Amino acid sequence: MTRPGDVRIRRALLSVSDKTGIVEFARALSNLGIELVSTGGTARTLDAAGIRVRSIEDFTGFPEIMSGRVKTLHPKLYAALLARRDDPAHVFTAEEHEIEFVDLVCVNLYPFERTANRRGVSDTTVMENIDIGGPTMIRAAAKNYAFAAVVVSPESYDAVLGELEESDGKLSLATRESLAAEAFATTARYDTSIARWFGEKFEDFPPLLMQAYEKVTDLSYGENPHQRGAYYSQVGARMHVLSMVRQHSGKELSFNNVLDLNAGRLLCREFEVPACAIIKHNNPCGTAVGGTVVEAYRRAFASDPMSAFGGIVCVNRTVDANLATELNKQFCELILAPGYTEEALEILSTKENLRVLEDNERRHMDIAERDFKRVIGGVLVQDRDIDLEDRTEMEIVTERKPTEREWGEMLFGWKVCKHVRSNAIVVSNDLATIGLGAGQMSRVDSVRIALEKALSTDADLRGAALASDAYFPFPDGPQLAIDAGVTSIIQPGGSMRDPQVVEAADAAGISMVFTHRRHFKH
Repeated sequence: MTRPGDVRIRRALLSVSDKTGIVEFARALSNLGIELVSTGGTARTLDAAGIRVRSIEDFTGFPEIMSGRVKTLHPKLYAALLARRDDPAHVFTAEEHEIEFVDLVCVNLYPFERTANRRGVSDTTVMENIDIGGPTMIRAAAKNYAFAAVVVSPESYDAVLGELEESDGKLSLATRESLAAEAFATTARYDTSIARWFGEKFEDFPPLLMQAYEKVTDLSYGENPHQRGAYYSQVGARMHVLSMVRQHSGKELSFNNVLDLNAGRLLCREFEVPACAIIKHNNPCGTAVGGTVVEAYRRAFASDPMSAFGGIVCVNRTVDANLATELNKQFCELILAPGYTEEALEILSTKENLRVLEDNERRHMDIAERDFKRVIGGVLVQDRDIDLEDRTEMEIVTERKPTEREWGEMLFGWKVCKHVRSNAIVVSNDLATIGLGAGQMSRVDSVRIALEKALSTDADLRGAALASDAYFPFPDGPQLAIDAGVTSIIQPGGSMRDPQVVEAADAAGISMVFTHRRHFKH
């Protein structure tokens, strides 16, 4: 009879797909006098390293069959893992059937996620990477953590060995419970990936939505200091907001930093030419393109210097000493760029708390990725609003056609507008925002705010363009812009009063374009 707290590791079963560190782990277990049982490729790897192992066939008395599909699915193994060793009936049954207890299972699973995410992979190959015996062994050992230990990650090897060496071959109950928790999370993640793969083959919005997330980092706090926070990435996603992002210096990231960083990355990726987006409270307060990234930053900052205070700056070109010097003149929370010169990093390091992040992600978002918004007790799911309409799909609705310059200005504003909280209005001139109205309940109020922002910086509104994320229900909004000097307007159209809105534009001699698609962002 054995009590749950007194389990000594005498026999371990090793069966891993990822063989990172397994030879060193097995050798250390063997040196502690622990008998090793192993399967297939793992046994061959250990044997080649000169480590004595007992085959699973010898342990169960049954051979591996069907090309290895069946090798661990045997009552002798699962009785060895599931027996309660403080239960006389279990112990008697084990003795009656000559069952040898297994005290530690080290298993990691076939690489289903990696295989399923490969381009061009066949369904047959994906199916062969669905592990059956591995999850079953993991769950059995985890369920019986009172008497067995389960290790599912090479990152756990050193800690497990350290405790075994310090405790004369024992693992504490607390350690075994912690390992069991990790094990169940591992199998849940694995099954979620499989279920999602099957679900997405047949329906874009399946009846049961399966998602798994793994923690990337703890955050300094949530939206407010009294809220705790952490960032998780979706398992199986091609990329995420912090993927391939390296932090050179500065404080740890906050919840709001990550939100703003996401907004800035998405906006900057709209442009091929040098561009800068300054984000504040998840809205761009300044966006511009330029001949150089320094020029783009200066023009973006000039859009709304007051709001830019304490914002984050995203650029799509390498930060050099020139730009670093400009950035150091202002207070910003975070800078994201695809690269930095050594001199630039040295200059930026003089601001101790400034978070300096390098974006090395070169992959593009999966266009099929869904957008999620939490509500009480549930989640809203939709397609991501990724693409933008081509100019050829838009309709000129006024008597005066836009000039090429006006087309360029409107299309620039339209790109920015998609990333502004609704109701969204963007006023731009010379490919830089000069006024933005965001998040207002009334569209005319958004127009008024955008124009006031422009006037507050003495921006030149003559020849400016206005972009609206949805239609104008009345001519009052466009009329305010016309009176201020705007000469071109881009909007989705679709209002019952479109004729009146177009009539106001024609009366003023400006050009107006309908995109026939809106871009709300709530």
